[in-house]
Amino acid sequence: MIEISFRKQIAQEQTLTSLNAMTKKLADKDSSLWGESAEAEARVRLNWIDLPQNSRELLPQLDALTAWSKQSGHKNVILAGMGGSSLAPEVIAKTYKKSLTVLDTTDPDQIRAAIPSDLASSVIVIGSKSGSTIETASHKALFTKLIIDAGLNPANHLVIVTDPSSPLDKSSREDHLKVINADPNVGGRYSALSAFGLVPAALIGVDISILIDDAFAASKKFTETNSAPVQIAAALFDAAKQNIAFFDSGSQVPGLSDWIEQLIAESTGKNQTGRLPIVIETADAEIGGPGLKVGFADSSSADIIVHATLGEQFILWEWVTALLSYSLKVDPFNQPNVTEAKERTGTLLAHWEDGKVPTLQASYEDDVLAIYGAAQGTSAQEIIKNFTSIHSHYVAIMAYLARGIDDDVTKIRPLLAEKMKRGVTFGWGPRFLHSTGQFHKGGQHNGAFLQITGENTQDLEIPGQNFSFHTLLMAQALGDGQALGSRDFPVLRVHLKNRKKGIAQLVELISKA
Repeated sequence: MIEISFRKQIAQEQTLTSLNAMTKKLADKDSSLWGESAEAEARVRLNWIDLPQNSRELLPQLDALTAWSKQSGHKNVILAGMGGSSLAPEVIAKTYKKSLTVLDTTDPDQIRAAIPSDLASSVIVIGSKSGSTIETASHKALFTKLIIDAGLNPANHLVIVTDPSSPLDKSSREDHLKVINADPNVGGRYSALSAFGLVPAALIGVDISILIDDAFAASKKFTETNSAPVQIAAALFDAAKQNIAFFDSGSQVPGLSDWIEQLIAESTGKNQTGRLPIVIETADAEIGGPGLKVGFADSSSADIIVHATLGEQFILWEWVTALLSYSLKVDPFNQPNVTEAKERTGTLLAHWEDGKVPTLQASYEDDVLAIYGAAQGTSAQEIIKNFTSIHSHYVAIMAYLARGIDDDVTKIRPLLAEKMKRGVTFGWGPRFLHSTGQFHKGGQHNGAFLQITGENTQDLEIPGQNFSFHTLLMAQALGDGQALGSRDFPVLRVHLKNRKKGIAQLVELISKA
């Protein structure tokens, strides 16, 4: 059962009344809720409402899939997917304490670390709604080659999750791979209880019927007056002018904040409005900046505390986001600026000769790092100091590095929060492009942006392409930098020639700024 605690009354009666009138329409999948301009998109994106019931139809398929996996001797499960295809399975694995390797990057160092030493006992799940996501297409090409080079049959080690009739669906069926189709009328970030969330969960040994049952029971109460999603959505609309800090440390749902971050940021961050989720590790962390605080374990400093099982949390926050988007008057299902970043990446890759990153003129350079963009100053220290003096409502750190390897880069986050006295988000690139990347460009235009790129210890070729993973990673960083720069946002890029030394130097520069 969902339990919500409010430290104080933060939702206004007018907003509660407005949202109460919308719950029946949402339950009935009324596509007109978010206005005429959003109606066409909403018409083909609302089946997530029915997933707590309709996903039961997947159970026979998933039982057969897990039986096949066990019989095949699979011990390692690797999930290659971006955004909604990977965030929910990662939360499920953490909550149920199961082993799952999530590959949501184009960084060669992180990809190498994800390749199992024993491919024969591994199953790789490739998840892509559109079937044309460049990251997952590259992952599939790489793993297919590795499997064949190991003398193995890809059909015994690859599982594909995609929409029916997508390019990936068609090619995978032609190659006799195992394919599980997701409901095409469910948007990626609302797909936690669809095949995208449930296939990896089943393969790692989670009883997915519990997730579905809990979500179903909870959703039956959402149309009641002042239901849980109505209360929370009203509070986020009335009390959170922009920032909302989420922390799940010490809770029964570790990692949930990262999933909510994508859901809210990508759904609401458009038309120069929205709510910016900031994931924090502790209730009192300065990185949250001024704004509302939401926790999932008892904490006296949280404005809202939500106790619920994981299945309940998934369906709850999807309803919260849809209702919040109604109040904000934005389309919760499109992501125009995510698409913009993809297009800029493609343009750069098409124009770079021989698939190589061109040499760019740095504003400052030494043996360890080079600085580009909105850099004012003659030394690295002066440039960083001037950056910390920029006026903004929030700061976004965008690290195109290897999660799990270059984690020391996160040390700069609390330093910037202390220096700049505002909320500081942190995103691993290109993962965040499918999450807060939409808000950066579509939400309130009041951010300052620190990009961090770096050289790799060893590059990795993408089979069938004339560019490597490192080149792809740099195209994603520079393409997003162009998108931000075109809006006259302050964007500073620090390129690490040596990642370990560069991170240490950057930490020192910020601490002295």
